[in-house]
Amino acid sequence: MKAFSPKDAAAFLEAAKGDRFGIVLAFALATGMRVNEYLALQRKDIDLRGGTATVQRVVVWKPKGAGWTFAEPKTSKSRRTVPLPSSLVKLLAEHRREQAERRMELGPLYENHDLVFATGKGTLIYHRNHALRHFAPTLKRAKLKGFRLYDLRHSCATLLLSAGENPKVVSERLGHSLIVLTLDIYSHVLPDMQRVATEKLENMLFKQTGTR
Repeated sequence: MKAFSPKDAAAFLEAAKGDRFGIVLAFALATGMRVNEYLALQRKDIDLRGGTATVQRVVVWKPKGAGWTFAEPKTSKSRRTVPLPSSLVKLLAEHRREQAERRMELGPLYENHDLVFATGKGTLIYHRNHALRHFAPTLKRAKLKGFRLYDLRHSCATLLLSAGENPKVVSERLGHSLIVLTLDIYSHVLPDMQRVATEKLENMLFKQTGTR
């Protein structure tokens, strides 16, 4: 498991602007959703006014190229509502307008599954093609190596925890069934969190009282 540093994340998002599916990559990094969660999102799952995205289903790819289907989320905790950064909401609103124009342009040729993220013809984005044709080139433009598509999820969690976010909040964002799972997976971040906590105690207990 690897995760972006803040500098890596900024470079990746800048590079993603040059890809037609850059909105998908930005969404994955900002929400921490699983690949089969954000590719299964439909328009009704996005509340632009409230600035949220709700996971209500996942996409399952059938073996040997036999197509795909929707399924229930992994656990009850996986069915969740994730708050979105305001900048991402603006990008989604623009994406929605462009998608509507595309749908009108193609008319009956557009295969409408009401997906938030779809191919130019309206069909589901195949995760392996997405990783090869969009994620990998974006990494290259950002001069980053050794990351997998799924590492966008890990990067979201690591960045939040490193910034001092409450592990329970991060756990809920990721849709983990138990907070102990989050703490176990991201245990490498805990030493830094302990150092930050210690510095806060220093400021609260000693510097303000003048204790030496």
